Amino acid sequence: MKMITAIIQPHRLEHVLNELYHINVNLITVTEVMGHGRQKGVTEIYRGIKEMGNLLRKLRLDLAVNDTYVDAVIDAITKGAKSGEVGDGKIFVMNLEECVRIRTEERGPDAIG
Repeated sequence: MKMITAIIQPHRLEHVLNELYHINVNLITVTEVMGHGRQKGVTEIYRGIKEMGNLLRKLRLDLAVNDTYVDAVIDAITKGAKSGEVGDGKIFVMNLEECVRIRTEERGPDAIG
C-alpha cells in the first residue's frame, strides 16, 4: 500500500480528477495549501515597487492506493496537472504501513477499497 501526495495548481484540479476517475480511482482528499518551490513565489509591481509574494496557493491531493495502482495514479496526476510551466507541482509516494476502514474494521489493502 502507498500514500500518494501531490501538490498541484488549483486550476488543474478538474483535469486531474477526470484522469483519476478515468482509471476508477475515486478515493481522494483535497486540501488547500500554500507554499512555493524554486520560483520562491511571484513578483508583482505595486505602485511602482517590486514586491515578492512569498507563498502561492496550491492544492494538496492525498490518495491511499494499493500497490497495483501506483503507476496508473502517478500517470493520471501527471497528465491532468501538467501544463509545462514552472510550478506544475510535485508527486510524493510513501509507504503506507496500515489502513483501517472504521465502519467495518477491515485492515490493509481491503480497507483501501
